[in-house]
Amino acid sequence: MVRVAAVQMDVHLGDPSRNMEKIIGYAENTEADLVVFPECANSGYAFDSRAEALTYAQTVPGPLTGGLAAAARKKKRCFAAGLLETQDAELFNTAVFVTPDGKIQTYRKTHIPFLGVDRFVARGNELPVFDSPFGRIGLIICYEWRFPETARSLSLRGADLLIGLSNWPVGAEIIPERLVPARAAENRVWVLSANRVGTERGIHYIGRSTVIDPGGNTVAELKDDEGILTAVIDPAQSRTKRIVKKPGEYEIGLFEDRRPELYTGIVAEVEDA
Repeated sequence: MVRVAAVQMDVHLGDPSRNMEKIIGYAENTEADLVVFPECANSGYAFDSRAEALTYAQTVPGPLTGGLAAAARKKKRCFAAGLLETQDAELFNTAVFVTPDGKIQTYRKTHIPFLGVDRFVARGNELPVFDSPFGRIGLIICYEWRFPETARSLSLRGADLLIGLSNWPVGAEIIPERLVPARAAENRVWVLSANRVGTERGIHYIGRSTVIDPGGNTVAELKDDEGILTAVIDPAQSRTKRIVKKPGEYEIGLFEDRRPELYTGIVAEVEDA
């Protein structure tokens, strides 16, 4: 069994020092095996230009990841956090996964909406699955929950837990209410989702951090206040993709019953209207 936590925090736009102080404080003082923070937790999200965003981006490794690695070694915990990353003058919306030995593993957002800082970032091109002391981990950033292929690909690669890091604003309620539970249920996988709260340049963020079990049921959730969501999960439950309610009469295999040969249209390019 694994104790997990989602930190639903207010992020201060353009104030990485203040944000990092909060993040490391939560990281060191939250009693959990895994602690997850929102998307762009180091910087904020609602930047008006690429130049402004680059001012607050960090390298990996860098200040935030170094602080998380030190906390991971000190507390023997895993952390996942979103940050605005820069490398070779490029900009990425990135999530890192840090293990208790201080190892930093990186995922760059692959599905990019045209809003906020995402207007100025480059797309990532991989959907990695990371090893942890309690199972395999896949990371999903905000808008990517709208693409079932993302969660399915990570699950097919053996993810026992999908970690969501988000900045869901007002109007995106359908994602935590419907889409995240659906992704958990259709892949029979645990989900731990951390969203931010607060208001940034007129954009209000809705919170709604959740823990969802492999059946798509909400185990724990927060509303729209800053706080910490905790739950105890068993990642091994995600490894059973076959449901047998009555042997020989009621059996379904969510992965073995798939028909990949029929799905080629999913990966076809869409022609412009």
